[in-house]
Amino acid sequence: MNFIQQHSLHIPDRWVDSLNDEDLAFLKRFTLASGSLKETAKGYGISYPTVRLRLDRLIQKIELLAEEINSPFERELRARYADGKLDLESMKVLLAQHRAELARK
Repeated sequence: MNFIQQHSLHIPDRWVDSLNDEDLAFLKRFTLASGSLKETAKGYGISYPTVRLRLDRLIQKIELLAEEINSPFERELRARYADGKLDLESMKVLLAQHRAELARK
């Protein structure tokens, strides 16, 4: 069993299946508020800028998860970054090293 198999999360084929319960609850509340940030903020009892930040982070996560990625290692790194388990700089360094290794083969 290789490193990825030992340490990997299950990464679903559909981006929506990769969202955690908190992401799905936010998405549901936002949708039921007809996409109104103001209404979503009111429902959570938080400020509009806080909801805007949460939405921006969710959009970024969906963009990362929705990309067509063939490498299981890259998918794993992106999933960990999207879940906040890996910082952006570390992800970039690991991806660059991985791609360089693939290019040498």
